[in-house]
Amino acid sequence: MADIPAPPQDGWKTEGVRVIPSDSLDGNTAQTPGMDRKAAINFARVGAQKLWAGTVHIHPDAKTGAHHHGHLESVIYILKGKARMRWGEKLEFTAEAGPGDFIFGK
Repeated sequence: MADIPAPPQDGWKTEGVRVIPSDSLDGNTAQTPGMDRKAAINFARVGAQKLWAGTVHIHPDAKTGAHHHGHLESVIYILKGKARMRWGEKLEFTAEAGPGDFIFGK
């Protein structure tokens, strides 16, 4: 009879799912004028390596300067209102999104 390898010891069976209640979001995260961010999932809270997830309330007509999110990939879901995204070396590309749209950025 062949030896059966031991299961991985990475805790996936007991720690594979985390629920982050909406009343436990962390507002102690990077902020931008005109935007209120609260983290649900990041490295500090759950050990996420390439993901930040949370809520961002953007005030009407708020703008953020050119920036990047380091090694993180970003997904944005628009609940209401509109978002205009600009990117490129000289911010030469533009896309707009509205309620129900997703935005993906690298």
